[in-house]
Amino acid sequence: NTNNYLGKPQYMPQGLKQSSSVVSIGFSVAESAANTFTQGSVDLNLSPLDREVFVVLAVNLDPQSPDMIDGTNTFTNSSLTTTSQTAVATLADANCLSVANERIRSTGAMAVGFSTQALETPPATLEYIGIIATNDFFVQVIGAGNTLAKGVSGKVYGYRAIASADIYAALVQSEVLSA
Repeated sequence: NTNNYLGKPQYMPQGLKQSSSVVSIGFSVAESAANTFTQGSVDLNLSPLDREVFVVLAVNLDPQSPDMIDGTNTFTNSSLTTTSQTAVATLADANCLSVANERIRSTGAMAVGFSTQALETPPATLEYIGIIATNDFFVQVIGAGNTLAKGVSGKVYGYRAIASADIYAALVQSEVLSA
């Protein structure tokens, strides 16, 4: 069960049949105002009648850098989830596929920047990092201490697949109930 050099699994997860080639879906979400939680949704145009799901191979989140303000700690946090959220998610959340954070810790005399993000590509031992069974995925962003509104852009890499009836029902129920 190994991946080839393109990151495409040689064996499909059981109960799924790949129905498209690997695609990348770009997105961008900006705060509605500085330091304000904002969420955007991206429609995958999946066909529930055909039991279509989206198998996520990798996620790349690129949050904007926080403002450098002397003596003020600032940050920009972002996440990508399979369900709607009321705050930026963490990897501990069941429906969170990726997070990325940019921080600046500042005193009056010096400042240090920090970045935290999930891998842009999964380890070779993973066939996929998540399955989206409902029509949308969601992107969240929030800043703190910034004078200007911040945002996040990125890409999701994956492919469409058709699920067997029992697998589809289980995936949808799991996604909705863990929201």
